[in-house]
Amino acid sequence: MKKVIIALFSLLLPVLAQAQADIIKKHNGETITGKVMKVDEYTVIFSYENEDAQNTLSKYAIEKITYGKSGRVEDVTEKINVRSEDDWEKVMIFEEKSYIVGLKKEGEIKGKTSLINYHSGNTGDRKAEKKMKMAAAAMKCPFVLMTSDKMTVGGSSNSLGGSQVIKKGIAYKY
Repeated sequence: MKKVIIALFSLLLPVLAQAQADIIKKHNGETITGKVMKVDEYTVIFSYENEDAQNTLSKYAIEKITYGKSGRVEDVTEKINVRSEDDWEKVMIFEEKSYIVGLKKEGEIKGKTSLINYHSGNTGDRKAEKKMKMAAAAMKCPFVLMTSDKMTVGGSSNSLGGSQVIKKGIAYKY
């Protein structure tokens, strides 16, 4: 009888250990089993099950976390659906690499104003940003990591058409 109890306990032990693990559900459908160590403003620090190494994921990649000890479910972020260039306003631009950890890199994009234009510095900046967001949306990517943001100034920089704004970035999706 003692052997039967030990055998049952050894079969149930992995199930009980699994119940204590935290479950991270990503927006791309992937599930991570492990231990959530810290939830920061933009990232989640965790370790995979049976590992000690700490890993980081952007909150934007995570749909929800189910905590194993308490069973509490924490909704982390809502999925941003970008289906076409028409959804360009949904695209988010980041300047910090930690905000895109765990997202999939799709390609480089840019947005710029023409060399001769009728924009002031402010409106030129918005126009270049819009073009960059539209390029990301055309790739169905809701996120952009800004890699370069510069303005070239011509001889008549104080008047309209005297500057060109060039923004470059990398488009990411779930």
